[in-house]
Amino acid sequence: MSTPDNHDSQSHVTPGADLWSKAPAASAEAPAAAKASGNGGWERDVLEKLVFASIKEQRAARRWRFFSRLLWSVVVLLVLWAVFFKDTATKTSTSPHTAVVEIKGEIASGADASAEFVVAAMRSAFEDSGSRAVVLLINSPGGSPVQAGIINDEMTRLKAKYNKPLYAVVEESCASAAYYIAAAADEIFVDKASIVGSIGVLMDGFGFTGVMDKVGVERRLLTAGENKGFLDPFSPMSPQQKEFALQMLEQIHQQFIGVVKAGRGDRLHETPEMFSGLFWTGQQAVELGLADKLGSLDYVAREVVKAEEVIDYTRRDNVAERLAKRFGAAIGEGSVKAMRGLVPSIR
Repeated sequence: MSTPDNHDSQSHVTPGADLWSKAPAASAEAPAAAKASGNGGWERDVLEKLVFASIKEQRAARRWRFFSRLLWSVVVLLVLWAVFFKDTATKTSTSPHTAVVEIKGEIASGADASAEFVVAAMRSAFEDSGSRAVVLLINSPGGSPVQAGIINDEMTRLKAKYNKPLYAVVEESCASAAYYIAAAADEIFVDKASIVGSIGVLMDGFGFTGVMDKVGVERRLLTAGENKGFLDPFSPMSPQQKEFALQMLEQIHQQFIGVVKAGRGDRLHETPEMFSGLFWTGQQAVELGLADKLGSLDYVAREVVKAEEVIDYTRRDNVAERLAKRFGAAIGEGSVKAMRGLVPSIR
């Protein structure tokens, strides 16, 4: 019985002795493990700091890129607004001044000298409380009688409504439809070498029927209506069609003559050649009563209107409108040229 007790006691002691004998070794390994663990934590901390710093730098760079792009977008939008959409038509002033509206180049729908633009500019000029008079600064060879008639009618209406004088100042030329417009002015001022007059109407085009016969080309034109191909350049013109065209031109010509006589009145020294389509120098125009005096824009503003400050009310296409018109003109240029020959023109 005692033997087993001794065995048990030895078996209990032995494990205990083994544990104590291993304790120093375990205690010796703990600092090394702790040291190793400490070294790994320091490297990890440094690595984390570097990563976070890199992330912050990338975020800052992204924010700066976003801000710079936003800033450039605003600048581009401002430039586009200033170039494409800002109204370039007029400047206004409440101080006494001479209002100027330019009529330059061909008088036609869609052009700078269209009735739409000129009438809008004249209305602004007359409505401005600071304008003492309105001056049409003209340099045009003519154009559409319809556009000129609209402008002429509006000139008469605005003069009566606002009770302000309206003058025409001619630079190089004031011919045909341009003179149609100028005739409604209270006075016309010219340079001695200006070209004035050409009171006539024309309708021009080409006929290729003889060339087609020589070349052997057959024109195939199908119409519903015997005169639907009227003035077709590849078809012969009948005497009846020619007479019809001449009557139409004569009617427009008489309208033109009536406007000139109504506008110039007793100042006009009529001659047989006056309404024949001829044109004269500015000096001759004064002698014939087609113009009143020699004078420039500055002269009229200073000596006639008595308001030397000149403000331009001319309405012009902005860049976007010009690009759009050029694009449209490039697409339909052939059609426009073909149709233009069928429309009466006073130039």
